[in-house]
Amino acid sequence: MNKIHTFTGNNLNRGDSIRYDEKKLDKLLQSIKAKFLPFYELNPLIEYTETPKLGWLSNTEFSDMKEFKIITKPIFLGFDENESPNFAFSINKKIDLKKKLKRNLVHIDSREIATEISQHETGILAQAKSNIEWNKKNKFCSSCSNELKSFRGGIMKKCLKCSMEHFPRTDPVVIMLVYKDEKCVLGQTRIRQRNGFYSCLAGFMDQGESIEEAVRREVQEESGLDVGKIQYHSSQPWPFPSSLMIGCHAEAINEKIIIDKNEMTDVKWFPKEEVILALKNKSKILNIPGTVAIAHHLIKAWAHN
Repeated sequence: MNKIHTFTGNNLNRGDSIRYDEKKLDKLLQSIKAKFLPFYELNPLIEYTETPKLGWLSNTEFSDMKEFKIITKPIFLGFDENESPNFAFSINKKIDLKKKLKRNLVHIDSREIATEISQHETGILAQAKSNIEWNKKNKFCSSCSNELKSFRGGIMKKCLKCSMEHFPRTDPVVIMLVYKDEKCVLGQTRIRQRNGFYSCLAGFMDQGESIEEAVRREVQEESGLDVGKIQYHSSQPWPFPSSLMIGCHAEAINEKIIIDKNEMTDVKWFPKEEVILALKNKSKILNIPGTVAIAHHLIKAWAHN
């Protein structure tokens, strides 16, 4: 069953065929129809009108900013439904765009604003943020240490010395709600040990590992439980910085928990009644992730069958 999650729903045509023609990409940058989305410290520009939305700049507004010499090379995101080329770029110096452009514009944290903007804009946000962060972090060739040059609108970098090509990576993460009968397992990591906050068990997949194998391994490592039946639920891009969350339900075949104390501060069974209270924000002992995270929907799907 397909689920619609935050950071999915991107409706841009990513323009793969045109990315191989650098001259056409340069022309798109000059197009009067081009739209530009600025990020500052990886926070997108948001415009507040009747409802918040991504704060796209026109080509004229973008050109005016060039005078300040504070922008990175724009990354091509694709074409929208009006065939307008969409770009994103990073500002390395904060500017009061609200005052400069006479529009209600402000940079806001991606996770904070994601529940307020439209579904397809959260998908564009995920694409843009992940790509910008990859470009900022990957400046030199991992093979020969030479400086890399950007191609294909920012989705490939090439070393002009050894010719090695570098592409953005997506890190697959399995995240699973482990259950048995009318109770489920939730864990608390060391970095999130606060106010009774618990979430689904999760972990990065290893190379040469299937989804099912990764689920069984991660559950075993973090809780000591063995898993039988595994059912895929849905997936979610998670641009912090660039993961793909692969959500599953996993049925435990034993009940004794052995905690991995290097990573987890607590792992325990919770009865369905308490989980349902937590979904309603009425539990006195359990806080769970909000609707922005796939973990919330894995928990909710199990709690309500």
